[in-house]
Amino acid sequence: MILVGSRVSTSSLPRSTVAAEGLRHALVVGGTVRQWREATEERWRERIESLGTVALASGASWLTLRPYGDDGEDHGMLVRSEHRLTHGDATCVVIVEPMADGRTRFATAMADLDPAVDVTESAVADALYRPAEAEPDLVLVLGDDRTLPPSLVWELGYAELVFSDVSWDLLAGDDLARAIGEFTNRNRRFGGLP
Repeated sequence: MILVGSRVSTSSLPRSTVAAEGLRHALVVGGTVRQWREATEERWRERIESLGTVALASGASWLTLRPYGDDGEDHGMLVRSEHRLTHGDATCVVIVEPMADGRTRFATAMADLDPAVDVTESAVADALYRPAEAEPDLVLVLGDDRTLPPSLVWELGYAELVFSDVSWDLLAGDDLARAIGEFTNRNRRFGGLP
């Protein structure tokens, strides 16, 4: 079960999280559609608040959660949702995106484009990530570092990938904080030479 949408005002931010310069949008890819469907509403609330609070403390404006794969299950019963977390003047929107197949997500985004709009890289990115105003800078993949999830198609161009062997069921804010820490220690070249 996925919550429809919520607002959470955090009274305190985790001390273990540091601001990550250049991190606007983080994406966590983990679990299967079946695991997502089996999670209780309470577990979803905890996950959204825990991960969203870490993203907010690091300076990210958006955090997207997406399943690793569909395991043959239909994601149709899962609902895309947005959750706004605030602390002072800072806001992080947690986007729960249940569509595990990146090709289907890409095709759906293209079909949703306004015919009057030129198909450009920015128009495609806007259609894929709305309401986020930036492509993911960091992708935390829960799983084998030798295999890329089918839910990642567009994100592989410029995002920094961090792999973790933690299971979706055990994922906590500390795991995202570790991935953000690794992200902050990287020299991002966006395909260019050092």
